[in-house]
Amino acid sequence: MFESFERHRPLALSGLRIISGLMFLQHGTQKVFSFPAPARGPFELMSQIGIGGVLELVGGALLVLGLFTRPVAFVMSGMMAVAYFQFHALSGGLYPMVNGGELAALYCWVFLYLFFAGPGSVAVDTMLKNK
Repeated sequence: MFESFERHRPLALSGLRIISGLMFLQHGTQKVFSFPAPARGPFELMSQIGIGGVLELVGGALLVLGLFTRPVAFVMSGMMAVAYFQFHALSGGLYPMVNGGELAALYCWVFLYLFFAGPGSVAVDTMLKNK
């Protein structure tokens, strides 16, 4: 029954990558530009939040484009694992529902999946590979 959906897998993978990248990009624009929501404080590049914001901004944009997908997804997955344990699990307990770390954990695993699965059919990486 589900075999007919198999041919859409590369397109669905692209959709997951693009939407995840767009959502992640917003975290970067918030930290760097205070948009679309105000940042929690002034932007300081040489702080952990500042470096994280730049990584979210650049990494999110690269994921949206599907450019350097695997290495970017690997770095972003690691960043989200660190964020989960540093900002959520260590201070609020292990369970994401309790410590508020659902997004960090989900991003970590989505990005890890993209690292293994690749960019999908609609990506700069795929266009370059096919040339």
